[in-house]
Amino acid sequence: MTPFTRLTGIVAPLDRVNVDTDQIIPKQFLKAITREGFGRFLFNDWRYIEGEKPNPDFVLNQPRYQGASILLAGTNFGCGSSREHAPWAVLDYGFRAIIAPSYADIFYINCFKNGILPITLPTAQVDELFRRTEQNPGYQLTVDLESQTITEETPVPGGGLKLSFEVDPFRRECLLKGWDEIGLTLRFGDRIADFERANQPNATRYGSLETSGQ
Repeated sequence: MTPFTRLTGIVAPLDRVNVDTDQIIPKQFLKAITREGFGRFLFNDWRYIEGEKPNPDFVLNQPRYQGASILLAGTNFGCGSSREHAPWAVLDYGFRAIIAPSYADIFYINCFKNGILPITLPTAQVDELFRRTEQNPGYQLTVDLESQTITEETPVPGGGLKLSFEVDPFRRECLLKGWDEIGLTLRFGDRIADFERANQPNATRYGSLETSGQ
C-alpha cells in the first residue's frame, strides 16, 4: 500500500448527504476482484447520461475540478452496503483524501485499508470549505497526516485557513508506513518462519489431513 504522509491537491465538492456505496460504484460494475479499473465508474449514474455521455451538470465533469485529489463530501458518506469496491473506485479515480462531517463505519475503515485518508471535521468547518471551494476555482488544500492539519494553499480573501483533525493513532501509523493487513502480517515474517520450523516435526509426525484419511 502506498504510504500517505502529505498531500497537496485540488478540492472537488460533492455537496450531497447519505451518498451510499451503490452511488459510489453501482453494483453492475462489480465484476473484478482486482483493485484497478473502477475509477471510470465512480459515481457512474451521476457522471454519465445515457450510459456513456458525460453529464455537464455533475461536479466531477466540470473543468475546474479536473485532477482533484481531495473529495469534499456531505454527512454519512459511504453508507449502504459494505462493498470494498467503493474505496477502490475512489482511489482509482485519483482521490487520496476525503473530508466529510461523518462516514459509514465500514467504508471509513476500508478507506484506511486502501491508502485513503478519511478526515472527519465539524459540519460548520466542512460548510466553510464548501463555500471556499465553490467561490475559488482551482482551490487547493494541503493535508498533512503527520501534523494532522489541513492548510489552505489558494490565496483567497480572508484566507490562511488552518484546521486540525483527529485520527486513530494505530490507523494513522499504518497509513504513514503504508501498511495494510498483509503488510502488518509480513512485519512478523521472521517469527512466523521460526514457528513453522519449530513445528515441522509435528507436521511430519501427524501428516496432512489428506494423507491421514480424515
